[in-house]
Amino acid sequence: MSDSPSHADYVVVGTGSAGAIIAARLSERSSNQVVALEAGGADKKQEVHIPAAFSKLFQSELDWKVFTTPQPELGDRKIFYPRGKMLGGSSSMNAMMWVRGFAADYDGWAKVAGDSWSFANVVEYFKRIESVEGAQEPDEGRTGPQAVSNQRSPRGWTADFLTAVQNAGFTRERANLPQPDGFTQTMVCQKRGARASTADSYLRPAAKRSNLTVLTNAHATKVLFDGRRAVGVQYLKDGVTQTVMARKEVILSGGALNTPQLLMLSGIGDQEQLRRHGIDVMHHLPEVGRNLQDHLVCLLGYAVESGSLFAAEKPREIADYLIRRRGMLTSNVGEAYGFVRSRPDLELPDIEIIFGPAPFYDEGIGTPVGHGIGLGPILVDPRSHGTVTLASADPTTNPLVDPKYLSDSDGVDRAAMRNGLRIAHRIFSSEPLASKTGKLLQPKQEQAELADTLEDALTAYSHTLYHPTSTCRMGADEASVVTPDLKVRGVEGLRVADASVMPRIVRGHTHAPTMVIGERAADLLKG
Repeated sequence: MSDSPSHADYVVVGTGSAGAIIAARLSERSSNQVVALEAGGADKKQEVHIPAAFSKLFQSELDWKVFTTPQPELGDRKIFYPRGKMLGGSSSMNAMMWVRGFAADYDGWAKVAGDSWSFANVVEYFKRIESVEGAQEPDEGRTGPQAVSNQRSPRGWTADFLTAVQNAGFTRERANLPQPDGFTQTMVCQKRGARASTADSYLRPAAKRSNLTVLTNAHATKVLFDGRRAVGVQYLKDGVTQTVMARKEVILSGGALNTPQLLMLSGIGDQEQLRRHGIDVMHHLPEVGRNLQDHLVCLLGYAVESGSLFAAEKPREIADYLIRRRGMLTSNVGEAYGFVRSRPDLELPDIEIIFGPAPFYDEGIGTPVGHGIGLGPILVDPRSHGTVTLASADPTTNPLVDPKYLSDSDGVDRAAMRNGLRIAHRIFSSEPLASKTGKLLQPKQEQAELADTLEDALTAYSHTLYHPTSTCRMGADEASVVTPDLKVRGVEGLRVADASVMPRIVRGHTHAPTMVIGERAADLLKG
């Protein structure tokens, strides 16, 4: 169906890592009429589907074009915060890394949101979701809709990195162990060398059903209520305000920035903030938009003579991709990673070291001038929490995003990143990388003392790894925004299902667990 229906049983806002799944799963029951609203357009652009081209989408019409507020601990810089604005959401613009996180992360969720969120239960959803190439372990999915593949044409630099890791004293292991403790080549969300987003894996196969309507360029502006019950969604399409009413439930899956914004625009949030913007208070729920957690990354870059993705746009590489779905353009850029401890006394790793055989510098929006590679630490267990607040009552204005990076009062986060940078430098200084890499490219100026160079990198070049979470956290406590079954507290007929509900960010990448949240939400909605 392509018309804009006025009624449905379920209205899903957002078609990203969770929303596409929810819409597709609910439409499996022919008695359900489902409408999914996507603020962005179709995912037809070539750069969406060519894996190595994702950064070409940054600051395009398929990006929400968010910048954070100035970050005092990062030289007062406004950090670029790309988010996918198209079918598939950020799953159509991410680096396709399938990194589940630690079993302990999900068991931590279970402590505050009930046993259904424990790893023992969550792993069953992973198995339902995944179709893992070469799956051998009992906890890996084999027949799910989401292709999780080996890389088709990893760069030689990635093999060099993994050798240097071992020479630096670290171990190699298979991807996605319940408790990772070493390094691995990345498993990727790709099918036959092309991106496999949730739009590809879930939404497109479901689109043939007559009971599912997917509306693109439909920007949700407000949840509508009858008393305290959510009964529909107001949205803007082609400059015209329209509504779609929900007979059963409204599900918000706009992500950790847009979902809290929409709740606040609908009168659910901190009453003082709402009144300041002239918004009528439906329900005072102060934690909406609080508890923002994200993974900070800091990449060191080194020049190399050849073999990096700097050459990915050469005609030979384009031909190799178009004809055989092989070559540099199949790269997800983040081709390898591993988990380490910033301090030996830690029970679990707090740092991920990521490697890219590419000159991915200046937040991915710079213009590289030659071949280069990069690696550096990601703070996967941050103490610092930030906020998402309203910039105005205008729903087309992006919210204010303040991750408050490295702001924890005892300085644990900054110390962890410093030590992570030392580990990254140690790997760069190990063979075969040590003798094959040239001058430092990021940061641009090498200081006389290594500690000063690394501190410059941390302050002047750190940026997001694109993993905002926890702004509508779930929990059993009354202060939480949603209950363990994802219902928004204080109202009826309204749920949230996206990365915003994570009680705490995982020590992994957020696409995989957000897909789990989508599958879990669909089960809860089906009852």
